[in-house]
Parts: sequence; structure tokens; C-alpha cells
Amino acid sequence: MPIKPSQNDERSRADPAAPANADQRDEGDRSVENAIGVPASVAASGSLERLVETARDYAAQATAENTNKAYLADWKHFASWCRRRGADPFTPDPQLIGLYITELAAPQDAAPALAVSTIERRLSGLVWTYQQRGEVLDRKDRHIATVLAGIKRAHAKPAVQKEPIAPDELLQMVGTLSFSLRDLRDRAILLIGYAGGFRRSEIVALDVNRDDTIDGKGWIEIEDEGAIVIQQTKTGWKEVAIGRGSSDDSCPVHALAQWLHYAKIDHGPVFRRVLRDNSKVQEDRLSDKHVARLIKKTMLDAGIRSDVPEKDRLALFSGHSLRAGLASYADADERHVQKQLGHASAEMTRRYQRRRDRFRINLTKAAGL
Repeated sequence: MPIKPSQNDERSRADPAAPANADQRDEGDRSVENAIGVPASVAASGSLERLVETARDYAAQATAENTNKAYLADWKHFASWCRRRGADPFTPDPQLIGLYITELAAPQDAAPALAVSTIERRLSGLVWTYQQRGEVLDRKDRHIATVLAGIKRAHAKPAVQKEPIAPDELLQMVGTLSFSLRDLRDRAILLIGYAGGFRRSEIVALDVNRDDTIDGKGWIEIEDEGAIVIQQTKTGWKEVAIGRGSSDDSCPVHALAQWLHYAKIDHGPVFRRVLRDNSKVQEDRLSDKHVARLIKKTMLDAGIRSDVPEKDRLALFSGHSLRAGLASYADADERHVQKQLGHASAEMTRRYQRRRDRFRINLTKAAGL
């Protein structure tokens, strides 16, 4: 599969919006931005330019912010790889992509090989970027599909699943928190995240009210019997009902109400940064990385799995441990758990149910053995 030589001059003439040389092409993905512009058949005007900017904002919101960042990083890496080999990254070439993913799986230098899941993610990033430019990269092309199949066969490993947090472990973790502003916030994060079965990005993307912020992905309505969380997902809007707990200490709705009350938040992001001295709640939305750090910290403080070395304990838990915990320990019909997690299939929900009784239906005995 030969690498095609770069055609910088010809590319520049064919696409005036494209950078003039390979170095400029590698400076972020300006090509994706240029995919949305004023049609060539229409005279530019101030109003149309404003519409272009709005269209680009909408296009950016078509995928999650973290996904956009990952795809941009994927494109930068691929463009840099092509530049060093004198290849043109702007024309989707299945042979070139096949060589690229081969390099990712078996680097020729001292770089570590990437996991199969990471290679697939990078391939998705390239497909998406080409699509934004009006180009098509066919993942099913034999130059890509056969190489990827071989990589999977040679290097694929079972997915490493994070440990679910049991209800009693969650209460121990919550018990390590005080009643300072920061800890009131963190208590609400842990309990709401667990009861709602939310991803860490979904937790921090919540607003108090509908349409409070541009970057918000949902809001919360507190009622007498519980709270309704309305969320924007990949497939549309969904509602998640969070009932009140058996006591104030374990109630996610009570914890949320306490945080909003003492933080004096009635508009904008629900979960925000707090000054180190707990004197003031800031306007900035909390990063989703805080959720993962919070879980690890409170898990250590509570002495969870103390028989395991600290390094291994830190690796066992992540933001997904809240979501997996609800799926694994909620004593409810699987259909209700599936709905709460927003899964399209029961099979996906079962992947989260780390502790479910896999032998509840014993086909061996049912067969007469």
C-alpha cells in the first residue's frame, strides 16, 4: 500500500480555504471550520457571516465537547503523521489510513502501541473530520477493514471494567464529608450521580433551570416525592426520576436541595467551583474530572477495599463506578435499570451489572443435567 506524495500546491489551488503548507495544516483543524461557510453562489454579507458563526456553533454542539476535543486531537496526530511522511491528509485514502492504524498498533519507533479501542476511536475521529469537509472515508474499505480486523485478532483484550460502588460503600464515602460548602456540593454529586446512574459529564452539565446556559445539557425539577432530571442525550431528551431516600443522610434530593440553598444558587450551573477557604461559590461550571477525583479521594478516606494496595485501589474506581453501582446493586426489574441508564438494549445494561446473579437461570439443570 504505497503512500501517495503530497500535492500541496495543487491542493491550495483546488481549495483556497486550505492552508498553504503542511506545517500550517497541522495547526488545529481549520479545515473543519471552513466546511461551513457562505455558499459560493451567494454574495457575502454581515448577516450571512453571523449565520455562519451560528451554524458553526450548532455543528460544534452536534457531538459532546469531550468528543470534539478528542476528534481534534486525533486529526492533529494524523496530519502530523502524514506531514512527516510527505503524504496528503486532506484526501481520504483508505490505503494511507490502513498504514496509519498499522503504525498505531505496531509503532516503528519507541512509542507504545495503542489499545484497540483507542485505534477505533481515532479512526472514528478521522471519519468524522472528513465528513465535516464533505469527504467520505469508508471504514468498510478492504484496506482499512482487513487491517483493523487483524489488529483486533492480534491485540484485542477484554474491556477493563471499573468496580461498582455498593450502597454501603457509598454511604461510607459520603460519611467522610463535612458540611462545608465544598463538601455539601460533593455529597450531592455522589448521591445524585449514584441514584441517577449518571456519567460524570452528565452530572456537571446540569443547570438549575431550563435554558439557563448555552453549555448546559439538562436541568433539575425538585418535587415533593423526588426530583426529575431532564437531560439531553445523543438520541434526544430523556427524563430520569430520582426518588427521595430513606433518610436525609442517604437522600440525593435532600443533599441537592441543601447544596443549592447554602450555595445560594438559583440560576445557572448546579455544580460549581468553590474557593479553597469555602468562602464563596464561583460562577464556573465544575469539570467532569472532579467527579472521578472525588470518587477516588472519598474511597481512600473511607478505607474502601483496604486489603488492596492503594495504587490498585485507585485504578479500580472511576466516575463510571457510580453508574455501575446503581446497575449492579439496585434491587429492581432490569427494565427499570435500563431506562434509568438510558440504554437502548438490555444487553448493554447487563455489561454494567457487575454483581448480578449470572446463574439465576440455570440452563444446565433446565436441560436435565
